[in-house]
Amino acid sequence: MLAHSQPVFIDPTTDEGFKRLFGDKINLINFLNIIFRGRKTITDLTYRDTERIGATEEIGKVIFDLVVQLSTGEEIIIEMQTSTQTNLKQRMLYYASKVISDTAPKGNRKAWAYAIPEVYTIVLMDGFHMPGGDRSTYFHDTCLCHRDSGQIFYEGLGFIYLEIINFVKSEAEVEDELDKVFFMLKNMSTLKTLPRIMNSAVFQRFFQLASYAKLTKEERTMYDISLKRKWDAEAVRMYQQEQQEQLEGKLQGLEKQLKEAKREAKKASITAKAEGIAEGEYKKAIETALKLKEMGLPIEQIAKGTGLSIEEI
Repeated sequence: MLAHSQPVFIDPTTDEGFKRLFGDKINLINFLNIIFRGRKTITDLTYRDTERIGATEEIGKVIFDLVVQLSTGEEIIIEMQTSTQTNLKQRMLYYASKVISDTAPKGNRKAWAYAIPEVYTIVLMDGFHMPGGDRSTYFHDTCLCHRDSGQIFYEGLGFIYLEIINFVKSEAEVEDELDKVFFMLKNMSTLKTLPRIMNSAVFQRFFQLASYAKLTKEERTMYDISLKRKWDAEAVRMYQQEQQEQLEGKLQGLEKQLKEAKREAKKASITAKAEGIAEGEYKKAIETALKLKEMGLPIEQIAKGTGLSIEEI
């Protein structure tokens, strides 16, 4: 066992927690029906092989977290991501493209007529933000659409991102079934009892499967290992974030020093220029006083005309 106190419910964002909760067909169907928000009514699905072999040795293979096919033919990829990924959006686009390309027959393309299935990629993002996001939206439901009007161009290629870190609602602020999913994903591992707002058959099943006490000894061991991996990854992420913030702080300090140095240099340049002008004007006044003195003008008049003192003249 880990040194931490025994939880009541497992963490659904760990590898083992994700597999346990979403490896249950009824749970997954309920989850997808909520995520699609009435756009689809899913009654049955089949779990598919999560490993896809490349067409050549150079292409290699892709292993998904979860792939299912609906009874109506649509393919759905479900990914659990707990750390920021380089080119996350491009990676998910590649995953979807891989599933689409795998449906193409080896021959007789004409008869097939590119009858590709609808493919949806659902990403549960825990602990990091959407690249380029505004950090206020926690549910991203995207498809191909016209850039100007927003009218849907093609519905059958969709990407749904659940940005869990951005969900900050309390239990009292939860508004609908989608909010309940987010609340569950974010808070399940710290809850002691089933929340009152989730006292329905759909969420009761999730929490029953998530009961730590109901895990077998082997399941507990696997879950604890999975949880430790998540904590280790989080520690690494926090350290990297701290280092990044320190670096940004140093850069900001250097930038401030540079701006201050530029301001001082500008002030020194202005002062030097002013001093140079003053010195030039003084020499000119002396030369004028000498000429006036040679002409025999009284010293008092010379002083008045040049601005010099009688002692200087």
